Amino acid sequence: MILLAALAANLPFLNERLFGVVPTGRPLKPTWMRLLELALLYAVVRGIAYGLEASAGNAFVQGWEFYAITLCLFLVLAYPGFVYRYLRRRRDKA
Repeated sequence: MILLAALAANLPFLNERLFGVVPTGRPLKPTWMRLLELALLYAVVRGIAYGLEASAGNAFVQGWEFYAITLCLFLVLAYPGFVYRYLRRRRDKA
């Protein structure tokens, strides 16, 4: 589950397509689109995790604290992709 979350968290930063499949029609994806994609992927991963928990037995009711912590963990897992996209120094191709 953690590997799936790490892959989903880095997907918006590692390609220029929406969800890695749909072309955006732009050479670069805007930042707001990356953040929206990150939020939607968090919801997808959270849904998959809930489905796995429910299939294993009774799913426990979680409070807002649980979702705040998992969102923070998801953002921490997205850090390598963010560094690759925005903080890595690129060499000029001149």
